[in-house]
Amino acid sequence: MKRSEINKTIKSSLEFLKQLKFNLPPFAYWTLGQWKNQTDVCQEIKDAMLGWDVTDFGYGDFQRYGFSSFTLRNGVLNNDRYKKPYAEKIMISAEDQVTPFHFHWYKMEDIINRGGGNLLIQLYNSTPDEKFADTPVSVSIDGISKTYEAGSIVRLKPGESISVTPKLYHKFWAEKGYGKTLLGEVSMTNDDNTDNRFYDQTSRFIEIIEDEAPLYLLCNEYPR
Repeated sequence: MKRSEINKTIKSSLEFLKQLKFNLPPFAYWTLGQWKNQTDVCQEIKDAMLGWDVTDFGYGDFQRYGFSSFTLRNGVLNNDRYKKPYAEKIMISAEDQVTPFHFHWYKMEDIINRGGGNLLIQLYNSTPDEKFADTPVSVSIDGISKTYEAGSIVRLKPGESISVTPKLYHKFWAEKGYGKTLLGEVSMTNDDNTDNRFYDQTSRFIEIIEDEAPLYLLCNEYPR
């Protein structure tokens, strides 16, 4: 992705969050200079990869594949210094903008429609060799147990949520015709470097073409 597209996406995300009256912590707005001046006191932010994330998963088509997100809190797996066993993110998905099929080996998460449009999420159990299983999928929707056929698409309206267990393939996008959607993710500790299994080969963290200066740094770009 071009840096200009990332900057544009973050600006649009901030406008959408303002509309929904969702506030971010101060470090969401730190400049590169501020990051350099805070090196001694913000190691947890860096190590837990809190902050902005924009990706097109390497497809080169952000309108069709990708999302913008902000990690608000997180621990670090296998690190006694950061003992938080939980994480929280917000994600913004445009209409028909797909986050491709993936599961997590470790993390269990609740995906929540925080506002805006409807979220569509497609589900498959995984086989031992990590393919799609042709078996019924059982999930909890806001504490209510439900079972769907393999490959079913579940619609979550604002306020609704789904619990996604480890090794459950899921793909999601904002339903066309209903607008951009703000998603919440409340989960076990999140590690986007080691705990994502994408069905098709993708790039979780992307190569950036530096055609302009960054508005805000992404969570994998902080100065060390």
